[in-house]
Amino acid sequence: WRRDPIEYNLDRSWDINAAPTTRVFNLTASEIQAAPDGVLRPLFVINGQFPGPLIRVNQGDRVLVNVTNRLSNGTSMHWHGFYQNGTNWMDGTVGITQCAIPPGASFLYDFTVKQFGTYWYHSHFSSQYTNGLVGPFIVHSPEESKIQEMYDYDQVVLLQDYYHDLSAALMPGYMSSGNENAEPLPDNGLIQGTHFFNCSSYDSDSGYACDQNSTRAIFNVAQGKRYRFRLINTGAFGEFQVSIDNHTIQVIEADSTLVQPITVNRLPIHVAQRYSILFHANQTATNYWFRARMNDYCFSDENPVLDTDVRALITYTNSTFDPSPTESVDWVYALYTACEDLAPSSLIPYDPLPAPQVDVTYPIEVSFQIGNFALDKAYINSTTWVPPTIPTLNQAVAGLQVNNANFTTSGVSTAFDSSQLVIDVPTYKVIDVLINSLDEGAHPFHLHGHQFWIMASGAHGAFNWNSYPTLNMTNPMRRDTITVDAFGWALIWFKADNPGLWALHCHISWHMEAGLLMQFQTRNDIMKEWAVPSDVLALCDTN
Repeated sequence: WRRDPIEYNLDRSWDINAAPTTRVFNLTASEIQAAPDGVLRPLFVINGQFPGPLIRVNQGDRVLVNVTNRLSNGTSMHWHGFYQNGTNWMDGTVGITQCAIPPGASFLYDFTVKQFGTYWYHSHFSSQYTNGLVGPFIVHSPEESKIQEMYDYDQVVLLQDYYHDLSAALMPGYMSSGNENAEPLPDNGLIQGTHFFNCSSYDSDSGYACDQNSTRAIFNVAQGKRYRFRLINTGAFGEFQVSIDNHTIQVIEADSTLVQPITVNRLPIHVAQRYSILFHANQTATNYWFRARMNDYCFSDENPVLDTDVRALITYTNSTFDPSPTESVDWVYALYTACEDLAPSSLIPYDPLPAPQVDVTYPIEVSFQIGNFALDKAYINSTTWVPPTIPTLNQAVAGLQVNNANFTTSGVSTAFDSSQLVIDVPTYKVIDVLINSLDEGAHPFHLHGHQFWIMASGAHGAFNWNSYPTLNMTNPMRRDTITVDAFGWALIWFKADNPGLWALHCHISWHMEAGLLMQFQTRNDIMKEWAVPSDVLALCDTN
């Protein structure tokens, strides 16, 4: 059941210049009993293994992924970071672009990849991906040739926080009366789907079966060679701070945007984000720690069994011994005491793309509010999201087809029920979104179907509207997931040129289930000519 990590080594003989073709993949989701860190628990796997298999294609390829559901509940698969331009119904977001794939059924995702970089895929049904339904998705392009000379080896590295219980077992406690957004805390962290756990942390009557027989991820390196590690945080809650003892690292990609190399000692990566880092294996030939420290400053409490110092082994000698503390030395620079991104101003896109002039601005407020029965729910403005029975895409296309005016009014839509905050952008516009957080926790916000420009952000206070004329319009950073600081704000711009219904949500699993999601409905002038494919509609008939 444990996936061989060699599958995440990207063979450099791959032809990035190959003509576009059709590539077919088959993913079967099922449940097994497994112990990635030595603690036995139910684990959701893909094709019988954990983590999920690598999907690797070229820009321009048509991708066919047949997803079969062998779980006891519905599922879906979301292709994180992909535009899905013209195939909104393949975005995989239950309640927005599709109904869930029911148990025992299969669904074929069919889309053409129009971008390149480091991505991932995961279930987008409830908090299900937290249980193991994740995998890497790498897209190559001839445009990569300009950076490939910077490294000799290419490696995918999956990071994730990890729980010893199913998310469905933890969710009732999180959503219970009187719980003021105290999220379930991870029990461990994994690298490449594995790590050690100290079984003595649990009492004998804890109910957990634990064997001290797990392993640590190992990365073999050769003296003098240069390595690209494509880091992907596939977790549910925790931010990691990544470093390699004795080795500086260079960031060259963030959320599939290539950037001018920037040298750092330690790199923060929040849930759903991706970074490519380079390092040169130019130190004494021995073993060193690769560290992914979980940032528990962002947690609401402490978990006594959690060791936040998650490690893998960098070995020059193809060995498994622990590094000597005198030879493998952590950086003395202080760890981050807040969950925040690498400063956007330090990330300069390799390929400049000026930010366009804005057409309309939408300020939104993010909060947790205690309501009836002392339930603490997440809100964007005055709406807490609940997945609808009929996806909002299906509703919108049907409404546009009959010229229902409720679906064509610019601004906050009145066409959906009160649990759906949808901003309707009927024709092409450049949208300015100011995200204001009134919450004490950080939130990694992800926008489906787009990349956005990060125009400004702040850890405290409010955005100064008088600063508009001084914003960097020349080449601001572009990505699809941004961490909004506790009581902070972020100003993002995006082109509403991609037709469909697109979620903007916090990627912390617990927060999305608590309602921290809104949507943009874009390009009605194109959507009104659409017909949602019959196989997509049929998913709702079988649920």
